[in-house]
Amino acid sequence: MIELIATAESMGQAENLFAAGVDTLYIGEEEFGLRLPHSFSRDEQKALIEMAHAQGKKVNVAVNGIMHPDKMKKIPEYLTFLAEVKPDHVVVGDTGVIYLLQEYDLPYIYDAETLVTNARQINFWQKKGAVGAVLAREVPFEEMQQLRQYVDVPVEVLVYGATCIHQSKRPLLDNYFNYTKQAEETSKERGLFISEPKKADTHYSIYEDQHGTHIFADNDLNLIQELAELAQAGYQTWKIDGLFTPGADFTAIAKVFAEAKGAIEKGTWNEAEAIRAQQEIQKYHPVGRGMDTGFYHLDPTAIK
Repeated sequence: MIELIATAESMGQAENLFAAGVDTLYIGEEEFGLRLPHSFSRDEQKALIEMAHAQGKKVNVAVNGIMHPDKMKKIPEYLTFLAEVKPDHVVVGDTGVIYLLQEYDLPYIYDAETLVTNARQINFWQKKGAVGAVLAREVPFEEMQQLRQYVDVPVEVLVYGATCIHQSKRPLLDNYFNYTKQAEETSKERGLFISEPKKADTHYSIYEDQHGTHIFADNDLNLIQELAELAQAGYQTWKIDGLFTPGADFTAIAKVFAEAKGAIEKGTWNEAEAIRAQQEIQKYHPVGRGMDTGFYHLDPTAIK
C-alpha cells in the first residue's frame, strides 16, 4: 500500500489533510525538528497523535535536527514525552539521538538529508534499528531503481515541495545585515531569496531559525507525473511538504496526490489523469515559485 505523508501548519489543517486522504502527518517542534511549517506545542502533538490513531491514521515526529550540546541535553526529556504519547515513528538523523533511542520504545526512520544516497547506508542503519529511511532529494531515478533492489525497509521520497540545498549553523543573514548595517527580519515569513550573479530570474529561498540558515533549490519539486513509475519501482512512501505552500492551497494539493495514489492502486491512473493533476497542482502552487522534477530525470554520470 502507498503511504502519503504530509506536513501540517495547524491543528485545523491537520484535520483537513486527513479528510483529503493523507495517511500520515509529519509534525514536530522547532527545537528539535528541521524546516517545519509550524512548531506544535506538546499538548498539540499529543492531541494530533490521538486524533490520528482514532481515525486509523499515523503521525511521524521530526527529531532530525543536528543536536549540538545545548540541544542534546534537552533530548531525553523530549524522548520521554514522545514515548508517552506514542507517535508511530520519530524521524532522526543525529547519531547521538539514535544512541539515546535505545532507552525508549520509539521506532525511528533514518533521515540524514543529503547523506542518504546508497543502499549500504540504509542497510547499516536498519541494522541499528531503523525501520525506514528518507532518501536524499539528489538521487536520480536511474540510481533509485538500483538502490531499491538492495534495501528491505520502506524508503521515503519527496514528491512535492521545497528542497533544502544548504544548511549552516551560522546566522548567515544576520551576519550579512549586521555587516551592511541594516536591521532586517530573517524569518521564513519575510520571504527572502538570493539569486545567482547575472541570473536575476533565479530564486533561492533563504531564512534563519534556531537551527541556523536554510537555503532552498530554485524550483520546488513536483513528481505527480512520475508517481506510477515510482510505485512500480517499489517507492511507495511519498511525502508532500507544505513549508512554502500554506493553508487551503496545500490541502488542495494533498487531495490531488491522494486521488492519484488511489487511482494508481486501482490501476486506473493514466496519462490524461496525470496531466489533469499537474494542472490542478499548478492552480494551487504559490505564484512566483517554480516547479520541476529536480534530479529525477538526470543522468547520474552528469552529476558532480
